[in-house]
Amino acid sequence: MAVTIIFLLCVCLSLLSNADHVHGLARWPGGSSTRFYEFKVKTKSITKLCSTNNIITINNMLPGPVIYAQEDDRVIVKLINQTPHNATIHWHGVRQRLSCWFDGPSYVTQCPIQPGQTFTYEFTLVQQKGTLLWHAHVSWLRATVYGAIVIYPKTGVPYPFPYPYEEHIIILGEYYLRDPLQLEQAVLASGGGPPPADAYTINGHPGPNYNCSTNDVYKIDVVPGKTYLLRLINAGLNMENFFGVANHKMTVVEADAEYTKPFTTDRVMLGPGQTLNVLITANQPIGRYTMAMGPYMSARNVPFQNITSVAYFQYLGATPNSVSLPAALPRFNDNLAVKTVMDGLKSLNPASVPKEIDKNLFVTIGLNVQKCGRENPRQDCQGINGGIMAASMNNISFIRPNVSLLEAYYRKINGHFTEDFPASPLKFYDFVNGAPNNAPNDTNALNGTRTFVLEYGTRVQLVLQDTGTITTENHPIHLHGYNFYVVGYGTGNYNPDIANFNLVDPPYMNTIGVPVGGWAAIRFLADNPGTWFMHCHLEIHLTWGLSVVFIVKNGQGPLETLPHPPADYPRC
Repeated sequence: MAVTIIFLLCVCLSLLSNADHVHGLARWPGGSSTRFYEFKVKTKSITKLCSTNNIITINNMLPGPVIYAQEDDRVIVKLINQTPHNATIHWHGVRQRLSCWFDGPSYVTQCPIQPGQTFTYEFTLVQQKGTLLWHAHVSWLRATVYGAIVIYPKTGVPYPFPYPYEEHIIILGEYYLRDPLQLEQAVLASGGGPPPADAYTINGHPGPNYNCSTNDVYKIDVVPGKTYLLRLINAGLNMENFFGVANHKMTVVEADAEYTKPFTTDRVMLGPGQTLNVLITANQPIGRYTMAMGPYMSARNVPFQNITSVAYFQYLGATPNSVSLPAALPRFNDNLAVKTVMDGLKSLNPASVPKEIDKNLFVTIGLNVQKCGRENPRQDCQGINGGIMAASMNNISFIRPNVSLLEAYYRKINGHFTEDFPASPLKFYDFVNGAPNNAPNDTNALNGTRTFVLEYGTRVQLVLQDTGTITTENHPIHLHGYNFYVVGYGTGNYNPDIANFNLVDPPYMNTIGVPVGGWAAIRFLADNPGTWFMHCHLEIHLTWGLSVVFIVKNGQGPLETLPHPPADYPRC
């Protein structure tokens, strides 16, 4: 039986590799090689911030192992769950062409991999190169289960910028002394918001600003005069972050694994799930300079960690006791600093932006406060004004099913979701300045597992509108299975009569920070069948329901049709 399945899979892949046409592809790439990895989900004892705790890791590493590959490679990752907790891995930013089964979000494309079980992820990096990330996508497991994906160009294909002397991966994270899985359950039970992280981390190290962390610091040794490529990744749970290097400029050359026109800045902001590649030249006097990670918090009245995490950018020749020159980061609520970075992002080459649109969607995003209906309101309704915190898109809070939504759709199993997510809000008003705010009386959201269905090949324009219900806020919105062109963004309520769109060289991204009290417009071609999650990448907002699922139907022929599920597909 296993031999038959492998044979049929090989035949199917052979047909794919020899097909003549797919949207955006002349033929399906065969790939130069196949990369094999084994991920063991393990519990590890770790000492940080004066405390020893057990955390969940991949292969006992924090951050986890790096996935290295080249454009068009096939990647196979065998995941073995050796913990008492459910697990899944999402390959953030990987397009997953015809491989939706392996995308990873729990109860959306798969059931969790239960304790003692194994599942093998398989996908091809079709026309993708650059820096991405992988992370757990069940509960709050991704607080410690995350790592980098580095996809090099094909052999002989150079970078479109000067080749760096060295490359370094810089992963921004958050560290909690409390078990993140228990913390999630406690936050949900309370009805209120989450506590701040106990520390920010750079490659797993808090740095000397935190207790017991003088030597728990990451360091890069640099040669004077040389240029370095930093692959920046934000794998944090609930915070967006500024990053900068003292006295040094950074030149951005890639965002979300897509080349950009180079632009120079002294600081960047990354939301969770976002990646940037920057060039930095060691052109300052010999010394020790700090690489700093600090908070960007655009919401009102939300507690956050305000202690900066630092690492060292240390010149060869600097004395061991050199004074660390501090990096100057923007103030925590500097929205202009965020806009300046976004303004600089342009695709390196003219883009193939859909000019004609088949489906226009307008989706509001924001927080809600539900009325308290619990038996012990003092203990269990700690949201604003004694309510229960929630979040929504078009005022519908997404409820994940207890089965794989993809499998329910594929096998036509009724009763687990509906196909009636609205293409626009049920009610229009001044979303930014006139939103209902008498919590919890007029701030309730509807609940449901509602999806929106797209025909294969649909050219989509989606406008994401921040709302002032509870608070305006910058929301990092991630769309699984797709990149999209960010054709416009602005402050206030979206007005198509005055909105300024870039249809020439907009950035091509997978995660967009919708501006605080503003909007962002994205365009994409629905050319990848499956069920695709779109959600805020602030984990607490996802937990509260700020998400939706797009169902993209099959097209015609094998290159436009979702294959059968794999033989070892997890069961709920």
